[in-house]
Amino acid sequence: MALWNIDSTHAQASFAARHMMVTTVRGSFNKVSGTIHFDPANPAAASVEVVIDTHSMTSTGFEQRDNHLRSGDFLDVENYPTITFKSTKVEPKGDGTQAKIHGDLTIRGVTKPVVIEAELLGQGKSPYGTTVAGFTGTTKINREDFGLTWNMALETGGWLVSKDVNITLDVEAVKAEAAAAG
Repeated sequence: MALWNIDSTHAQASFAARHMMVTTVRGSFNKVSGTIHFDPANPAAASVEVVIDTHSMTSTGFEQRDNHLRSGDFLDVENYPTITFKSTKVEPKGDGTQAKIHGDLTIRGVTKPVVIEAELLGQGKSPYGTTVAGFTGTTKINREDFGLTWNMALETGGWLVSKDVNITLDVEAVKAEAAAAG
């Protein structure tokens, strides 16, 4: 089983939620790290661990909203500096490039099971001689399950922020090469 380290310079976690029930607001986290244990010959034995730095949340397009999302109303980044995912089971699908990755997602100290629909996008040699692989994965969560309950009722009915949040992970991982025999 090969160890692959997530290349944090080529990884991103993004999210999308409905705003005022009429549009979608997107944002991202730019500091994603972790490991993937993966053997294409035995994808069911794979495992994944991901750590997202909550301070790296950016890009919703509005600084005031970014700051509100970092506050105690939402992510509370001062008290919860990371979001983590740790797989518990991998179910390969189709030709082995796709899988359902079951695991535990922890946000604000609350851990809940989720399933990530994942895909191996490809692998090859980098210009630096390392072996790299690209993966993408998506899931949907109810943010209130993780204690992110702040909201405002709209005068016309409905809510300012949807409960459902779509999450996407896009990562490039570098294979840890075996140490030279000595």
